[in-house]
Amino acid sequence: MKLIVTAFVVCLLPLQVLAGVDIKPVRSAGGIDAWLVEDHSIPFMALELRFRGGTTLDDEGTRGAVNLMTGLLDEGAGDLDSQSYARALEDLAASISFDASDDDVSVSARFLSENRKDVLDLLRLALIEPRFDQDAIERVRAQILSGLRSDATDPDVIAGNTFSKLAYGSHPYGSSGDGTLDSVSGINRDALVAVHRAALSRDRLYVGAVGDITADELGVLLDRLLSDLPKEGGPIPEPVEVLISGGVTVVPFDTPQSVVLFGHEGIDRDDPDFIAAFVMNHILGGGGFESRLMQEVREKRGLTYGVYSYLLPKDLAAVYLGSVASTNDRVAEAVDVIRDEWKKFAEAGATLEELEAAKTYLTGAYPLRFDGHGRIASIMTGMQMQGLALDYINVRNDLVNAVSLDDIRRVAKRVLDPERLHFVIVGQPDGLESTKD
Repeated sequence: MKLIVTAFVVCLLPLQVLAGVDIKPVRSAGGIDAWLVEDHSIPFMALELRFRGGTTLDDEGTRGAVNLMTGLLDEGAGDLDSQSYARALEDLAASISFDASDDDVSVSARFLSENRKDVLDLLRLALIEPRFDQDAIERVRAQILSGLRSDATDPDVIAGNTFSKLAYGSHPYGSSGDGTLDSVSGINRDALVAVHRAALSRDRLYVGAVGDITADELGVLLDRLLSDLPKEGGPIPEPVEVLISGGVTVVPFDTPQSVVLFGHEGIDRDDPDFIAAFVMNHILGGGGFESRLMQEVREKRGLTYGVYSYLLPKDLAAVYLGSVASTNDRVAEAVDVIRDEWKKFAEAGATLEELEAAKTYLTGAYPLRFDGHGRIASIMTGMQMQGLALDYINVRNDLVNAVSLDDIRRVAKRVLDPERLHFVIVGQPDGLESTKD
């Protein structure tokens, strides 16, 4: 019954973004900072934690350790083994999830107000006293190894891993944060304990909270939940230069359709031109069926079911990527069209009609992202990590509307680099071979 009530409450979470999201900065007595959106209309709360660093904190010989450690945080903690922990969480009709990416470890908690204390006690155990029992280690390790074996036969994953290696070299970005079959197989409990301390520390913590709680209550909660974490974590690697240059890399793969990942160096999130670049990309390849690439590659020539591009500004490097899939006998034509459109846009930019359509879509779709307390909490922590202001949610559409046609043309010339555009092709493409460096 509690699970049904929780699901019903989540579905009724109010959306206030059009009227303005009132974010309050909170600092606990112990010095932990957070952003809070209070909403006492329903007895529910979402809490989001992010720890900067993520899988980049892996040691060279234990690639995949942060990912494995994160997968074990809810597999037993304190006096509770894996089954007991899961049962206790289920009895409280709450959810706690953990995830690791290149740049952060994220923690998401959703719970009813009446169960706040008990849920946060369980979360604290997972963060402070994970058990890392050997049977749990072997079970989660087996799941990861199974996923890695599957990835080895997935052309999309192969393309991504190949592009990353070309772009970032020996930097942690250059290899999968999931690790390899050999590296994951060799990770022991001591390595997990060490990386747990390195990855979850107060000096790289960001907190977003939304729901039925006051600022004073949140401060007490945060000190109780997080004050026993290490004060400082392991060193985060230095930023990396994007090494990839123009050309083609073909990875032979027995399939009737080639998968293509293309891109070059991008633009940092804190760059003053980022919003203009974001709007530009929507016109070029991020706007679905109305984008230039979709019109030229799919609608006019029927070379693919879909093609898209996107900006990917990571903490330590930024790239501009795109993806397409086409039959082996037509993928070379798709590559040529994409390269031509990249060049045309770099030289001439967009039309006024395209810009106005992009603004209409981007400003209209933005409020739809705020479809619940959990989403808002997650967005707030992302904003903090990106160094955005408290009022960004409320001014973001104004920033988009302020982008001019001259801005698009200027940024297109600056960001789009047809000569450095590199295509990684996984398949058996007719008429395409790897170029020499």
